Amino acid sequence: MLLRLAPALFVILWSTGFIGSKLGAADAEPFTFLSLRFALAILVLLPVAVLRASLKQDWRKRGHAAFAGALIHGGYLGGVFWAIRHGMPAGVAALIVSLQPILTSVLAGPLLGEKLAARHWVGLALGLLGALLIVGPKVGGFDSGVNGATLAATLTALLAITLGTLYQKRFGAGVDLVGGAIWQYLGALAVVGGAAMLFETRAIIWSPKFILALGWLVFALSIGAILLLMLLIRQHAVSGVSGLFYLVPPCTALMAYFIFDERLAMLQIVGMALAIAGGILIAVRKPAAAEGEAVLAD
Repeated sequence: MLLRLAPALFVILWSTGFIGSKLGAADAEPFTFLSLRFALAILVLLPVAVLRASLKQDWRKRGHAAFAGALIHGGYLGGVFWAIRHGMPAGVAALIVSLQPILTSVLAGPLLGEKLAARHWVGLALGLLGALLIVGPKVGGFDSGVNGATLAATLTALLAITLGTLYQKRFGAGVDLVGGAIWQYLGALAVVGGAAMLFETRAIIWSPKFILALGWLVFALSIGAILLLMLLIRQHAVSGVSGLFYLVPPCTALMAYFIFDERLAMLQIVGMALAIAGGILIAVRKPAAAEGEAVLAD
């Protein structure tokens, strides 16, 4: 039952991450915010890992998990948060990162031996078009905040989440989910913690809004959503899992409408429908994968 519900639950939880980040971003610098988030997630997961004896893995597996975490959490979130903090319009950043499913699917062939059917390429195209329509009306002033540094940070985030997903699929097999998550956050903490020490003041305003956002991001995102993501990567073809990210923008847009009263243009509603259709084509059924690929049973 968990495996059947996991894709929908993951999309909902992942979408709330953008809401929580918006609520708490004004009270802490990006690397400081992420460092605190990862450190708290480790503290919450550690007693569970000790009880399950899931930290007793060989150093090779620990290293694989830490490296995947440095990419998936440290590189991806750190790059996006830094770029937006330094002037990159959120719509432009979202547009660049939305290319992740396509990049993942293209690289999954030569790196993992996964093959895509024609309908999956149609799904990827629909998802990309939908993402463009959703974020397009929000993109204003491409000449404002878009420079070599912010563009490099956003492209680094895109590359990090793509390579991290592929790396986790290739080397994450056999790693306990809870223990693996702890090692992943240690790897991510090394990245964003070092950046916070070098480039930020590390000042935090402990407002009720910030505490609420931090708590939600730790428990719902850094624990709930990430464990679901690792489970999905383990059970599905990685190109199919990446298709779920196309469903995040429309889900986030709906949440933002109800929470922040952010209105949607008709063009964005059409884009939402296309993104959902593309995500379903990619993620619901198994792509033609390499022999021995573990998948979710119908």
